Amino acid sequence: MSRTVGERALKIAAWIVSLLCLAPILAVGFAAASGTLDTWNSLMATVLPRYAWTTIELVVLVGIGTAIVGTSTAWLVTTCSFPFRRTFEIVLALPMAFPAYVLAYAYTDLLDHPGAVQTALRNVTGWGPRDYWFPEVRSLGGAAAMLIFVLYPYVYLLARAAFLKQSPTAYFAARTLGHTPWSAFWRVSLPMARPAIAGGVILALMETIADFGTVAHFGVQTFSTGIYAAWFSMGDRMAASQLALCLLIVALTFALLERAQRGAAKRFPAGNRIEAMERHPLRGWRAGLAFAACALPVAIGFAIPLVVLTDMAIRAGASPFSPRYLGYVQNSLTLASITAFVTVACAVIIGFCARIAPSLAARFSAAAAGIGYAVPGGVIAVGLLVPFAALDNMVDAWARTNFDYSTGLFFTGSIGLLVVAYMVRFIAAALGAFDTGISAIKPNIDAAARTLGRTSGRMLFDVHLPLLRPSLLTALLIVFVDVMKELPATLIMRPFNFDTLAVQAYRLASDERLQQAALPSLMIVGFGLLPVVLLCHTIGKSSRPQKVVRPRIDALLPSV
Repeated sequence: MSRTVGERALKIAAWIVSLLCLAPILAVGFAAASGTLDTWNSLMATVLPRYAWTTIELVVLVGIGTAIVGTSTAWLVTTCSFPFRRTFEIVLALPMAFPAYVLAYAYTDLLDHPGAVQTALRNVTGWGPRDYWFPEVRSLGGAAAMLIFVLYPYVYLLARAAFLKQSPTAYFAARTLGHTPWSAFWRVSLPMARPAIAGGVILALMETIADFGTVAHFGVQTFSTGIYAAWFSMGDRMAASQLALCLLIVALTFALLERAQRGAAKRFPAGNRIEAMERHPLRGWRAGLAFAACALPVAIGFAIPLVVLTDMAIRAGASPFSPRYLGYVQNSLTLASITAFVTVACAVIIGFCARIAPSLAARFSAAAAGIGYAVPGGVIAVGLLVPFAALDNMVDAWARTNFDYSTGLFFTGSIGLLVVAYMVRFIAAALGAFDTGISAIKPNIDAAARTLGRTSGRMLFDVHLPLLRPSLLTALLIVFVDVMKELPATLIMRPFNFDTLAVQAYRLASDERLQQAALPSLMIVGFGLLPVVLLCHTIGKSSRPQKVVRPRIDALLPSV
């Protein structure tokens, strides 16, 4: 009886979490549909075409850039031999530690008119401000470049994994038929890795349409900046909801494409890798070109901005131990810690429910919870604020009528609602880590625990959680750092006088105080390095050659 009650309670909890994850999406759709056609016609006549076209341009540029950079570097470090190849296998993932908006702050200070590059150019040539042309960093192209060099690791990691899993037999066959290495790559290796590459590009594009800090700093008008402007500058919630619905449709389209590509990768495996891929030794100018192709993304996406931000922070003279910055760190750590534990707990509930009671409802519950990774933070913020603001008004009106007391912003002004928004946004990452860990636990372990009289709850705490400790720690770390970097939802939903490191960096950069914005940006990067270092350690372990133990011939003979 207790087993049945426990499983029923677990299913109810899983459904509550799933419905909570679906609530922002449903609320955005309902709020947008309840708006008048006048608002929609006004958007169509003014800003909507511009937002749509700019978003499309940004998506195309980032998609092409991340595909080229990620695929080419993955192919070079997997199949070629050149100086520092083993080092590049690891450091090519380091730009993931940088939020794109932090990269934008660094390059604005470096490349803008009063920056170090143009100042040195004028000093060397003696030119005046109007005597030369220099690419404008505050532009659509500049925003695309920042996003490319931060997001290409998505493509690099998936493409490298696909190349490593490919059997080299087909590649060797193409080489024996007279194809050059480039032709064999283009005709054989690339088509087999195409689903993984497309999946990485789509993940990068979902991050692109969700980005707010970079496009806002560069003055690029996309759906993300339009939602923020409609909510705060114009105070038009219906316009914000309708813009959020447009962005939501785009995001869900990319999510469906990503799932389709993931399914294609499963249906068309590259084959079993029996022989080791023979790397092509590169020498002379070819080795130098390969080295430059791998070093350039690392330099642009990690090394140069790190040096620039450090120099900016030193010139600003701000202390990270001042009471003000300690307050920002405390707020950020509080939000990130609470959200990490809540998100991982919700992921465990949903994942464990699907494990012990697999059904269509359980699969739908997991899919509904995991859809949040495709929904931008601004959309989630609008989807939660619209219904909870109405609820706040109802509670306040009731309290005024019955008790002559104003409750104020009980829900929308709380940290709790912000934690819910973070949980909806990042529970997919926690679910992925949980699924990876629990897939290694064989079902007969569950059966053994059942025969020993363990209920569902006892089996979870006594058996699964100890075995899942590494996966859950990884999930905690990933969600923790993602919350530290999240900007759109924090800007819209944070309580009054509650600023985080991301909000402070954005506020200072918006006021053109880039040097002061360097310190909180560096602190965000420092926290962002934690999961990247863990990822690099995993890459390093996977890239080490495995020792093959060959049995003795006499051991294979039957004993007499």
